[in-house]
Amino acid sequence: MTPAARVQAAIGILDDILSGAPVEKALTGWARRSRFAGSKDRAAIRDHVFDALRCKRSFAARGGAGTGRGLMIGALRSSGIDPALIFTGEGYAPTQLTERDQGRALQTDAERLDIPEWLWPAFQASLAEAAEPAAVASQSRAPVHLRVNLAKTDVPAAIRALAAEGIQAQPHPACDTALEVVEGARKLSQGAAFAAGLVELQDAASQAVIAALDLQPGMRVLDYCAGGGGKTLALAARGSGVQVFAHDANPGRMRDLPARAQRAGADIAILTQDQVAARAPFDIVLVDVPCSGSGSWRRAPAGKWALTQDRLHELTEIQASILTNVAPLVAGGGTLAYATCSMLRVENDAVVDGFLQAHPDWKSGFRKTWLVSHGTDGFYTAHLTRN
Repeated sequence: MTPAARVQAAIGILDDILSGAPVEKALTGWARRSRFAGSKDRAAIRDHVFDALRCKRSFAARGGAGTGRGLMIGALRSSGIDPALIFTGEGYAPTQLTERDQGRALQTDAERLDIPEWLWPAFQASLAEAAEPAAVASQSRAPVHLRVNLAKTDVPAAIRALAAEGIQAQPHPACDTALEVVEGARKLSQGAAFAAGLVELQDAASQAVIAALDLQPGMRVLDYCAGGGGKTLALAARGSGVQVFAHDANPGRMRDLPARAQRAGADIAILTQDQVAARAPFDIVLVDVPCSGSGSWRRAPAGKWALTQDRLHELTEIQASILTNVAPLVAGGGTLAYATCSMLRVENDAVVDGFLQAHPDWKSGFRKTWLVSHGTDGFYTAHLTRN
């Protein structure tokens, strides 16, 4: 495919997404209909689509419309490329530019930084001087991070195994198990190191959330909102002699966990809600609660534009409810570890402080926020214990 044909394909996919189609469904549907496209074509088109979604507001302004066409015109202008060179109408290229494609100057900081206008004040209040760097980082593609599975290998050996497959990785400072892939990321899923469970895809800050826990042999640890099980697997790999349990309100989210655990050599018990109550108390209960996902908008940019004030308020109520409901599961002297992949104070310190105010027999210890501008996803965690 020519560069112009790739842009035209991205326009069609973006129009599907803007009409309500889930991002991955729109991409997969196009790929199935377009068997002629090679792997490089599919990768380039995918990059066009995700770049446009990350920067939807600024690209729409520069491109003259919030359509697939407008977003791709804005993307080219933002990259310093004259869109007239691509929009020629020749062959499979998009049709030529018209007066409606002129675009305009960016009008507000929120538009320039691709943050919803209603959210920008809270984003600024949460991050202060770090708000703009975090927003700028969220406009670009996220790095690829791996977690070295300490149950099977160590960091130097994992780096060597990956290098043998043409995948170059280097340690990431956020966590001692974290690697950043600097070359060959697209080879990972088919690689021997991944298939053997030596490494797992996991953001460095997500790994650091687990590394911050004081895991000791004999402890019983529950990942209460396990989802796909990334943090569950990290708990099992890092906690030698620790019993690890996983639960999720939607068990379907954990459907791949048994296979992932087998590949990783991890022993994990999956519990229903009734089983959680029967097996309580636990020495550590980790609650990686549902949240806005503002720390991972580089990876899932559609979530940035789907978030509303009402939904954010609903999420904070869910977060507070989970903390209250899970607290009785923690053993005396144990730790309730709260975590989000959000950078917003309303979901982080505000929820924890509200819990502490309502439960004076609990106190807060370790708290930390990781920002996208520091080379990881945005994450937050706080450790709570009874007085």
